[in-house]
Amino acid sequence: MIDVVVAIDDNSKSIYYLSTDIVDLKIDDLVVLEIEGNEILVRIIKEKYLEKEENLVLPLLKVLRKVTKADIIKKDNNLKLSKKALNDAKKLSKELNLDMNFIDAYFFLDNSQLIFSFLSDTRVDFRDLVKKLAQKYKTRIELRQIGVRDKAKKIGGIGPCGLFLCCNTFLTDFNSVSINMAKNQMLALNPSKINGICGRLLCCLGYENETYTELKKDFPKLGNVIKTSQGLGKVVNIDVFNKKYSVDLKEKGIITFSLGDNDEEA
Repeated sequence: MIDVVVAIDDNSKSIYYLSTDIVDLKIDDLVVLEIEGNEILVRIIKEKYLEKEENLVLPLLKVLRKVTKADIIKKDNNLKLSKKALNDAKKLSKELNLDMNFIDAYFFLDNSQLIFSFLSDTRVDFRDLVKKLAQKYKTRIELRQIGVRDKAKKIGGIGPCGLFLCCNTFLTDFNSVSINMAKNQMLALNPSKINGICGRLLCCLGYENETYTELKKDFPKLGNVIKTSQGLGKVVNIDVFNKKYSVDLKEKGIITFSLGDNDEEA
């Protein structure tokens, strides 16, 4: 077990496990890290605790310093400069006839790198654009082509549940989501109901999928013909929460049974 604190980059939503060289770090404290030669400003989201070594990437990142007044001023100036850089990138890409929809621009705290995120349906040769931006801002330029889920993560919005998007608030990674998860939860396969504002399947389909799989283990499968105390019939509905299922017995109509009635597949 190793003592760590946990921090988040509010821009990228990346999570970092840090060494506890600075012992008095509290939740919401701002600190500066050095990652691959770049300084970034992150926020503490979990105070010192013991974590299993196998869950960590060692060596742990070290905190350079707690945020200073100069760092805050630098961050504010970088935000203003990033907005200008974003507008310049949009203008230059149009002049170069590049099919690029820019989402945001981000300066590292020490101005060592300027990163742009953009959407495009095709691969883009942006070498000339990078040269022009590097000449203008005198720093290393990186252009990242992202997908629609990444766009939603960066921009945010309101989900169908009425809450702020999971990807923009607490999710740090995109887990695989499949249409089988919607089927497993017996949801109507209506794109307007099971797709998020990004146009992809809702991330929350994965939250309860394992629970549904476990609950359905003891139920007969939908569509199967089973033997009941009332005769043979086809399973037409399952209610995992009330532990009941309905069977179409043709002449007798649809009858609901409780789980554990010892029915057998025909």
